[in-house]
Amino acid sequence: MTMAQRSALATELLTMLAEDQAVRAELARDGSLFHGYHPRMEAVHRRNAERLRAIITAQGWPTPSLVGAEAAEAAWGIVQHSIGEPDFQRRCLRLLQAMPGEVPPLQVAMLEDRIRVFEGKPQRYGTQFDWDEQGQLSPHPIEEADTVDERRRELGLLPLEEDLQQRREQIAQTNEKPPSDWAARKREEEHWLRKGGWR
Repeated sequence: MTMAQRSALATELLTMLAEDQAVRAELARDGSLFHGYHPRMEAVHRRNAERLRAIITAQGWPTPSLVGAEAAEAAWGIVQHSIGEPDFQRRCLRLLQAMPGEVPPLQVAMLEDRIRVFEGKPQRYGTQFDWDEQGQLSPHPIEEADTVDERRRELGLLPLEEDLQQRREQIAQTNEKPPSDWAARKREEEHWLRKGGWR
């Protein structure tokens, strides 16, 4: 690719993620983001996934050496948010795993955790959180939980308990609240996961 093409691709990736974040912020302000998978949010995620899929097919994964660190991180963010695209997320995880040194290990770990949670498996690094039955933000189940802080330290993450405390303090300052009917939410989530091809 020419320098101009790389620059244009970087700008496109950053614009895609910026739209994602803008729509999320708008829906979070009125609280509608937190009631299932909002159709507007899903539409952005699917559109971005479709475009990134085409980019990967044409150019391969947009690495920092190709588009710069910020745009490469935007590409990862687009994949991380493509929750309605199981095959695409799994494909991207395989791509990232095959490029040690090219992409930050934290990005690989977070995508792996997200996929494992959607598949109903315990996560490895404790990066995925949700409301628990007591109305507390908590990590999804963790494989070999007694050694998770060792794995997190290798990624430059805080110990899990410290991270969790910060997240609980941050979410208390937002419009996001625990579901009024946790069991009903879990049933809806399970239905969505099966319908979407995760389970």
